Amino acid sequence: MKKVLLASAAILAMAGVASAADMRMPVKAPPPVIAPVFSWTGCYIGGYVGGAWADKDAVAYEEYVAGGLPTYSYGYKYDSSFIGGGTLGCNWQPVGSPFVLGLEGEVGYMSLKGAAYDPTFLPAFAPLSAAKIGDWYGMITGRLGYSWDRAMIYVKGGAAFVDVETSVLVPGFTVASTSETVATWTVGGGIEWAFDMNWSIKAEYMYIGLDKTYTNVVLTAPTTYYDQDISGIHTAKVGLNYRFGGGAPVMARY
Repeated sequence: MKKVLLASAAILAMAGVASAADMRMPVKAPPPVIAPVFSWTGCYIGGYVGGAWADKDAVAYEEYVAGGLPTYSYGYKYDSSFIGGGTLGCNWQPVGSPFVLGLEGEVGYMSLKGAAYDPTFLPAFAPLSAAKIGDWYGMITGRLGYSWDRAMIYVKGGAAFVDVETSVLVPGFTVASTSETVATWTVGGGIEWAFDMNWSIKAEYMYIGLDKTYTNVVLTAPTTYYDQDISGIHTAKVGLNYRFGGGAPVMARY
């Protein structure tokens, strides 16, 4: 009996020592969960659709070089236009900064048209003044954005290139026309939201400064100058961009 009691006491003592040793062993905490911070850095390609409209009506001026008749003018409206095309650009967001710097190129379709007959002539003899802006345009712009994780607002500005055609048809005489690609300025801004590490959608407004006068010379008797004032263009669009290698972590967030 005595031996049994001694053996039991020894077993209990060994169990107590083992439990105490287990209690003294440190428990390793699980590693923290690291969430990648979204970054706008990367190059992208995209497409867009939208609309364009003239800032104001076109104005046609008729001036006789000889004949002593006074100069006068009349206006006409442009039709609005569908726009659509593609973009290619790159962004850079410094680590830990909400600011995003970028450079973007854009090429698309646009066709604004307008025409009017000279109201001082009988309809059968009235000269017809017409203008068309398009069928294509392009932009090269810099972009400055401020981001809240996957949302960003931005401003843009730079150069725009637009094809402009003007013409005057004088019944019984001839057609005088001009056509050139105009290099001008553009400014605007928008908002963009990344719904995926690589994909984002945007809404954007841009103004194209196109205030210029074009002259068509008609060799009638006497020679007549037809000047046409072309105004600026408003554009609004929605677009979808795909960023190559986008969304790489730039710092750890616990």
